[in-house]
Amino acid sequence: MRKTSTQSPHRKASSLCTAVLAAGLALLAGCGSSENAQSAAMAPKLMIINMFAAEAAPFRQSLNLTQRITVGGLSSRYPEVLCSEDGVCQVVTDMGYANAASSVAALLYNSAFDLRNTYFLIAGIAGINPNQGTLGSAAWATYLVDYALSHEIDAGEMPTGWNTGYFGIGSASPQQKPPFDYHTEVFQLNAALANRAYTLSKNVVLSDSPEAQAFRARYAQAPANQPPRVIACDSVSADTWFAGKALATRAEEWAKLLTDGAATYCTTQQEDNATLEALRRGAAAGKLDLKRVMALRSGSDMDRPYPGQSDADVLVNYASQGGFAPATRNLALAAAPVIREIVNNWDTWKAGVPAQ
Repeated sequence: MRKTSTQSPHRKASSLCTAVLAAGLALLAGCGSSENAQSAAMAPKLMIINMFAAEAAPFRQSLNLTQRITVGGLSSRYPEVLCSEDGVCQVVTDMGYANAASSVAALLYNSAFDLRNTYFLIAGIAGINPNQGTLGSAAWATYLVDYALSHEIDAGEMPTGWNTGYFGIGSASPQQKPPFDYHTEVFQLNAALANRAYTLSKNVVLSDSPEAQAFRARYAQAPANQPPRVIACDSVSADTWFAGKALATRAEEWAKLLTDGAATYCTTQQEDNATLEALRRGAAAGKLDLKRVMALRSGSDMDRPYPGQSDADVLVNYASQGGFAPATRNLALAAAPVIREIVNNWDTWKAGVPAQ
């Protein structure tokens, strides 16, 4: 026999509404406010941003990064953020503009992290200008300049008097500064933080290799033929690898043009302007403090040949220069005193870069 309900339809509806309302309130209570969610999230003191495994490895060897947090939206090759108990974390973005911007954005909008007081350290290898550094040199940058955002015509077709076929979008010649219509052409990092990082690390003894020593000895000038050291100079970004005197000279001139003479080009890399745009948007959304971003690049290969070497050889055979291994090691070596200073004196650094 089927059991008949003794509740009226109106009472059943009322009970259902009450249950739905209670469930909704419970759900809201469980979610909490965004402020409460952020306060419960992991709040790193410092986030290291590397681009591929060989850059990340020296940091993993020297720091106790035992905690693993899977973050949706990171590269499938590097799906986890690694962290230590004392507040240092590491993310690996994968290489190039698209990977860098996508991975950093995924990190910033993941609810597992509260990055509002976090310092960011971009640390990667790069091509290096032999007039400013050498194989293995580690350079702290203040300016990041987009090398690739430009018009281009074939060098054989360029007008008489031009020294390059590249010129700024919206300009009429290589010597004319373009309007910054993309708003990613130049990033100026916190000079006080960059200077502090350099001061803390300038006396670090960097690693070297016999192959790098032999290669740099073929250059006639210093610092190209000198041992590597920590330096302070600026970086240009481009997904296209370039090498040779003409293109490297263009990088020097382009960095000066876009910064009204303030930038000194010394390293060339693929990701930093893309990374900074993702960070800048995150800062606008209240996710981080852009004044807490550092960029460190170490020279793995020269950006122009030694006397008698061809442009093609310095680029195609870049791995034979012997700078790759010391450059990756020197990222962690140069960064170590900066990391220690921030972590060990967090009560001071949490409020911002302390005065020297």
